[in-house]
Amino acid sequence: MGLLERIWRVIRANINSLISSTEDPEKVLEQAVADMQQDLLRMRQAVAQAIATQKRTERQAAQNNTQAESWYRRAQLALDKGDETLAKEALVKRKSYQDTAKALQSQLEQQNTLISKLKKDLRALESKISEAKMKKDLYIARARSAESSMRIQELMGNTNTSSSLSSFERMEEKVLELEATSEAIAQLGTDDLEKKFSALEGNNELEAELRAMKANQLNGTNQHNYNLPASGSGTRENSSGDE
Repeated sequence: MGLLERIWRVIRANINSLISSTEDPEKVLEQAVADMQQDLLRMRQAVAQAIATQKRTERQAAQNNTQAESWYRRAQLALDKGDETLAKEALVKRKSYQDTAKALQSQLEQQNTLISKLKKDLRALESKISEAKMKKDLYIARARSAESSMRIQELMGNTNTSSSLSSFERMEEKVLELEATSEAIAQLGTDDLEKKFSALEGNNELEAELRAMKANQLNGTNQHNYNLPASGSGTRENSSGDE
């Protein structure tokens, strides 16, 4: 398993632990990001060390190639001087430096492959850390929101809201009852007043009718008196006839 995969498994494990843990989410996430930053620092150090080793290998390979070329020139010089034995010894030296340079070159190729992979993993880890930081902020915001909601729910649970609402409902019913009673009393008062006025109006009608009857009676009496002869006038007329 690669280093990057192991690191990312640790990240996922931390996130899963956060979900199922009763610890402070903010502290857990902060610690997870801090651990990832430490892993990133170690990876950068590993890349830097690999690059330093690569540079050293390159220098060693170059030095061995330089020595191989130098011993080749010496072998050529000895051969020119007619000293074949010395020329062979120089060629042996040259061969030794060539073999070392070749081995170093092979090692250098492996180091280049390793460094390329480390750099790729480093960039991937940096990207994962950036993503984790954004998720951390999101998770922390969600955790704080959840905590606030829990506190509100706890507060609502600790307060006797149902009882308070019931009290309001009872008071509302009481007010409605008082209003209905007041309206009924006002209506009764209005009815009594109307009855009194109706009685007065009835009495007025009776009085008017009584006055009309009296007036009619008075008029009838006067008419009767008008139709009767005057007192003594008939006697005088009879007396005159007799005479």
